[in-house]
Amino acid sequence: MSEQPFPLQPGQPGSGQYTPGQPQPYPAPPAPPAKKKRKWPWIVLAVIAFIIVVSVATGGGNKDDAASTAGGTAAQTAAKTDPKAAGLNAAVRDGKFEFVVTGVEPGLSEVGDNPYLAKKAQGQFVIVSMTVKNIGTKPQSFSPSSQKLKDTQGRTFESDSMAQIALGDSDVPVWDNINPGNTVQVKVVFDMPKDATPATIELHDSMFSGGAKVTLK
Repeated sequence: MSEQPFPLQPGQPGSGQYTPGQPQPYPAPPAPPAKKKRKWPWIVLAVIAFIIVVSVATGGGNKDDAASTAGGTAAQTAAKTDPKAAGLNAAVRDGKFEFVVTGVEPGLSEVGDNPYLAKKAQGQFVIVSMTVKNIGTKPQSFSPSSQKLKDTQGRTFESDSMAQIALGDSDVPVWDNINPGNTVQVKVVFDMPKDATPATIELHDSMFSGGAKVTLK
């Protein structure tokens, strides 16, 4: 005959009952959630790789910049030595004006006959005399300050408005409208270093026009 097992007493392991004074069992803590892998570092690396590939394929832009700079320098050099540029007493046109440069007077230390209005040069005054004709069909404004003088070193000079007012020997000392068909006598005064030699002048019907070049040598 088989023996009957004794029943488990409260508090004994496996009884499933809690006995006061005995430690209460706790369930095992849940496993931490799996960490999500960050995708942004791979996106950044992909963008950087794409930029590098495009830069290599296009040459990085440095060659283009260098070529552009070299082209600009070559254009400036060619412009200063352009044998096709007009000379003195030759008509050139820009916009609505026809210009004829009639003379150049360098090396002036002062301009103006009135001692109270006379203007002294920082270096030397150079006066460029010209005629300006309106070849359009409407009045056109003319300003001596839109004309640019260049020396043999390629430097560009603007006109001296105060010196032009002091000179007083110009139909348009500062600014004025020229009616269609009319021609005015203009003297534009530039203040240049004493050792500078005027080479060319760019004549404009406005400050935004392309300009016409005249050789002063």
